Amino acid sequence: MAKRVTGPEIEKLIQLLAKVPGLGPRSARRAALHLIKKRDQLMGPLSGAMQDAYDKVKICSTCGNVDTVDPCTICTDPSRDQGLVIVVEDVGDLWALERAAALNAAYHVLGGTLSPLDGIGPDDLTISALVDRVKTGEVRELIIAVNATVEGQATAHYITDQLDGLDIKVTRLAHGVPVGGELDYLDEGTLVAALRARTSL
Repeated sequence: MAKRVTGPEIEKLIQLLAKVPGLGPRSARRAALHLIKKRDQLMGPLSGAMQDAYDKVKICSTCGNVDTVDPCTICTDPSRDQGLVIVVEDVGDLWALERAAALNAAYHVLGGTLSPLDGIGPDDLTISALVDRVKTGEVRELIIAVNATVEGQATAHYITDQLDGLDIKVTRLAHGVPVGGELDYLDEGTLVAALRARTSL
């Protein structure tokens, strides 16, 4: 059995860092050591920033984004096209689309995807809030931007079924060949999706 080489406070820091996605036990030890070495420049400010985030971060009651105000900055931005709503699985997807800066649209965060095996049903997601949002008549188009997984596709179909009969245009992200991708390296599913979603030049 390995002997403990640090105090319980440092061990607790390492254990908590190891719970961050992308950090395993070794990476967490390196991160903790770096923070300790740069205690004045990094650890103090980081501690303060984390406390501020803990105290001030809210979930937007309109779209589900995280911000320090409710409704969030995106929902209250007058330059946004509130009639165009992009539906995403989680906030990370929202941030990714914002980095791309392709559309100046509004968002709706589902909070995950339908997954019966994991016990996640429609009531565990914000699908009913999305349907209510569409029923107000302010939304003219929904872009369903969920991941191209079995759960993502099932969620997209479920949402489409829930919107049946409502006066709303529903579109989905195209799937297929990525920019810079070479056909020889793509899997068959991606190639099939690309062929089915082909467009005119």
